[in-house]
Amino acid sequence: MEPAYQGLGRCVCCFWLAVAFDIVGLVVLLIGVFVNVFFYDLLIYAGAIVIFLSLIWWVFWYSGNIEVPPAELEDDVGLLKKDKGALRGLSGAVRRLSSRVSNGIRSSFRRNGAPGRGHRSTGGSPESPQSKQVAVAMATMDPQQDTPHTAVSSAAGCDVQMPHTTTETSPT
Repeated sequence: MEPAYQGLGRCVCCFWLAVAFDIVGLVVLLIGVFVNVFFYDLLIYAGAIVIFLSLIWWVFWYSGNIEVPPAELEDDVGLLKKDKGALRGLSGAVRRLSSRVSNGIRSSFRRNGAPGRGHRSTGGSPESPQSKQVAVAMATMDPQQDTPHTAVSSAAGCDVQMPHTTTETSPT
C-alpha cells in the first residue's frame, strides 16, 4: 500500500524549485523596474524569462501529484484480465493472417530484389560500372614555354585529345 502524502504531495522538490524560480524572477523584474540602472531592460526581460521558466516546475509538481485510481488504470496499462476464451479465436486468426501477409510481402521483395537497397535492378542485367564513365581531357600551359601539354584520358575504349588553345598575357 502506498504511503499517504500530506501537505505538498509527492514532488516536494519540484514545488520548492518552482517557488524559488518565481521569487528570483520577481526580484530581478522589480529591480529592473524600480532601480535606476542603465541595463534595466535586461533585468526586466531576464526576470520575465525566469518567471516563465518556473512554469516548467509547476507543471512537473502538478502532474506528479495527479492520482488515478487503480480501477481506471487497468485498461490503459494492460492490468485488466480479459476473457481468453472469447477473444482467443478472433485475435489469433487476425494475428496469423497479418503475419502470413507480411511474410509474403517480405519474401516477394527478397525474390525480386528490393529497389534502392543495393540489389540488382529489375530490368534484369546489372549495369557495368564502366558504362557510366565519361572521357575527360585537359590541356595546361607552361608559363615559360608556349607549347601546351595535352592530357589525354582514355575511358571506355576511346582516346580524346584536347585541341590546341592559347592564352594572352599582358606585361606587368
